[in-house]
Amino acid sequence: MFRNQYDTDVTTWSPAGRLFQVEYAMEAVKQGSAAIGLRSKTHVVLGCVNKANSELSSHQKKIFKVDDHIGVAIAGLTADGRVLSRYMRNECINYSFTYESPLPVGRLVVQLADKAQVCTQRSWKRPYGVGLLVAGLDESGAHLYYNCPSGNYFEYQAFAIGSRSQAAKTYLERRFESFRDASRDDLVKDALMAIRETLQGETLKSSVCTVAVVGVGEPFHILDQGTVQQMIDTFEIVAEQEGPAAEPDTDAGQEASAEPEPEQGAAAGEGVAPMDI
Repeated sequence: MFRNQYDTDVTTWSPAGRLFQVEYAMEAVKQGSAAIGLRSKTHVVLGCVNKANSELSSHQKKIFKVDDHIGVAIAGLTADGRVLSRYMRNECINYSFTYESPLPVGRLVVQLADKAQVCTQRSWKRPYGVGLLVAGLDESGAHLYYNCPSGNYFEYQAFAIGSRSQAAKTYLERRFESFRDASRDDLVKDALMAIRETLQGETLKSSVCTVAVVGVGEPFHILDQGTVQQMIDTFEIVAEQEGPAAEPDTDAGQEASAEPEPEQGAAAGEGVAPMDI
């Protein structure tokens, strides 16, 4: 696991200009269960995969409510995610008490990034091994941010982090242009579809995923399993109905391509074996 003598301290630069301890923290995010976020003009949807350590244990909670207008989904070390979500909750409470208004999402994200950056510049600290997708709604609209253990933060239309997140990113990249004007239910549908991409053949059920929504006139809340399962069943029924409709065209194309085969055989020489035609 250790590369060289430059990865024993977070404050030691390598000759190539890299901080290996920070990169290791970013690798911990990639090892965590997948988390997905996508937003429209009025709503933001967060989703995550519930992964249990064994069949006898429950799964770790991956989505946390910060305030009525802000929530986070995490990938990586869950303990670090709980600490940071508690910090964000305290910041929202203090701001609301002082200014009697909700904390803007962008300001909270900057404060969180500054807190993560300090851990990359102190020899007695370690970087937080967790990535956070911050969903929020304020006066400027709906927002989705990704906070990295390095202290960087980015705003996205849609994003996925965690293990096997590349499959979800591919799906989101194909669909993201329609997200801005999408309805709440369409966003939830796309979130579930993206989660299904990360399961690699495993059946999508409400027990293996968690979905949360925040939007205009809708405080941040986690959807119950019954509602999620009902949406999954509805989407699967639609997919099954669309599937058989395309099969006759495929069969017709196969029959059309199969008809000329005798003519090709007649045009070929008599000495040609059937396997070569």
